[in-house]
Amino acid sequence: MKPMKTKEKSEFLNREISWLYFNDRVLQESANPNVPLIERLKFLGIFSNNMDEFFRVRVATLMRMCEMRMRMPSSKDDPAEILKKIAKMTADTQSVQENNYAKIKEELTHENIFIINETQLNEEQLEFVVDYYEKQLEDAITPIMLSNNMKSFPELRDAHIYLFVKLFKSNNPKDFKYALIEMPHSNYPRFLVLPDDGDKKCVMFLDDVIRLFMPRLFKSLDYDSFEAYTLKITRDSEMEIEAELGEGIVDKVSKGIKSRRFGSPLRFLYDRTMPDEMKRYILKKIKFKKSGTIIAGGRYHNFKDFMDFPTLGKTDLVYAKTIGLENETIKQSQSVIKAIEKQDLFLHYPYYSFSQYVQLLREAAIDQDVKSIHITLYRMASRSKVARALIFAAKNGKQVTAVVELRARFDEEHNIYWSQRMEEAGVNVVFGVEGLKIHSKLTLITKKSGKKIAAISTGNFHEGNAAVYTDYTLFTANKEIANEVATVFNFIDRPFQVVQFSHLLVSPQEMRKKVNQMIHNEIVNAKKGLPAYILCKINHITDYKLIEKLYDAAEAGVKIDAVVRGMCSVVTTQPRLKGNFRIVGIVDKFLEHSRVFIFCNNGVEKYYMSSADWMPRNLDNRIEVAVPIYDKSIQKDIKTVIKYGLRDNVQARICDATGNNIIQETDEPPFRSQFELIKHYQELERSKALEEC
Repeated sequence: MKPMKTKEKSEFLNREISWLYFNDRVLQESANPNVPLIERLKFLGIFSNNMDEFFRVRVATLMRMCEMRMRMPSSKDDPAEILKKIAKMTADTQSVQENNYAKIKEELTHENIFIINETQLNEEQLEFVVDYYEKQLEDAITPIMLSNNMKSFPELRDAHIYLFVKLFKSNNPKDFKYALIEMPHSNYPRFLVLPDDGDKKCVMFLDDVIRLFMPRLFKSLDYDSFEAYTLKITRDSEMEIEAELGEGIVDKVSKGIKSRRFGSPLRFLYDRTMPDEMKRYILKKIKFKKSGTIIAGGRYHNFKDFMDFPTLGKTDLVYAKTIGLENETIKQSQSVIKAIEKQDLFLHYPYYSFSQYVQLLREAAIDQDVKSIHITLYRMASRSKVARALIFAAKNGKQVTAVVELRARFDEEHNIYWSQRMEEAGVNVVFGVEGLKIHSKLTLITKKSGKKIAAISTGNFHEGNAAVYTDYTLFTANKEIANEVATVFNFIDRPFQVVQFSHLLVSPQEMRKKVNQMIHNEIVNAKKGLPAYILCKINHITDYKLIEKLYDAAEAGVKIDAVVRGMCSVVTTQPRLKGNFRIVGIVDKFLEHSRVFIFCNNGVEKYYMSSADWMPRNLDNRIEVAVPIYDKSIQKDIKTVIKYGLRDNVQARICDATGNNIIQETDEPPFRSQFELIKHYQELERSKALEEC
């Protein structure tokens, strides 16, 4: 009797570490010669903004777990050990970020763009800055004098920049005081464009404008010397939502947003030239914990502001603006609804314009045959065209139900604002299901006859996101699918009912189970010697149970090719996988966000687009929907998108859990998937227009 073969122990990459690898890919773009120079500055901004959110959410969670002596639920990793790794990795990337900024700053001078400080102004520029300070800035700056006998130390705001100032007498340096200046932010750009110096375009940090006027700010005090050092703290952003009798969810979330101001400080960033005694003083006053992360940086912080760096008329130093195409079938039809009733249609943003989705809502608002509109809204734009269209529909007598997720992190305020505006207009606003975030992106339009139109998306119904994020929206009048979308809305309304779906994959009910079944089917086929493969494009894969099933599939001979943008716990280099598992991650002009997957199914391929990533939270703790794609032309497009991503040898990095993030090399000429997709869709719509003619 042969001894049973022992199964190799599977390897997984911790999700927080994998996220840092992803953000490293973002940082790489700031040094990428294929990226226009000012766009490289913007990637520094994206990297910085990502890191702020990472500390506010993920590091905060790890620190709470340490305090409660918990291990991480899926991986059983020790959070204290992960925090140590994070501290080292973030300190290393801080140095890379500063070096990349220095190189970009130098390269900008070759384009006659100069970022200058308060000591480098010419006479005309100095007059301009004085005028700006006196007329616009002066009243917005109020220093806070610090002393040991203060009743309470001022609360430093999360992710805001402060100048920590030492005032002293030049003839007696021991006679000194400290002060804090919060940088103005909401109505004041971080970068002040100065008058040209000959052919030179000049820009100045707002920080340095304030430094210039230190003597004026403190003129009433008997000090003649000033040193100012930048600092910034990141706080735990978890909302404290306490249940109070009779209090509604909007009030709870509103209070929770305010509670973020008082979250524990997690990260302290400071100018490394700050004297040690000043650093010790401020850390003690803000009660910074030893377990927190302290990062020494340069003169400037909040690089996220580089996302709004002025273009200075240098159009060659930024990406050309992408004008979203119009789906020619919708364009040529007098009615969006009638066009969808004839055939399934899709929009792939930002290659296509989001305006055609808004056009569907606006048409439904005035169509006499339309009875009701149901929609799920996870994130809403500050000036949401979608919310305005729904308000318009309600005022036209339609029954409008908007399921709004108030707990969409960092977008709660927009969602609350538009929820109130919609309720005032007569929209039935529903705030979801207790214990389950509603992350699915669904729109259902029901006619008086009972016929239904559904729009199912991989991303938010949000015009801002649609201009930057790659997402799919499927439009269908398929009776079975539309009825199942209606069932999802019924479940949201009555969450304790038992529901079943024949077409949609819905979590938390059956999505995990059915995805596992499809993976298992590929394993069975591979063992029979039949064709077996999985093609996937997704944001995150961190669910260990699902990954284990994918490992089994690769070991059995199933070819798995995936494009994964962000967190990925898969270790593709394990010998047991036999080279059958390949993953690349793409960071480029647009943020990859669509979730689509294809199962070979012995040649009768199954196609899905989904709101869900393959993470525990999406599969078990959220209401998510994946929709099957039955239309052959849309199937072809989905496969094209995945294949283009896998073929990319300009922006695609190999994701093998090493963190090396090496650009994928192939024998083909340079192929940049996003730019090739722009050409692909232009040609597609051009040929459709010719057919219409």
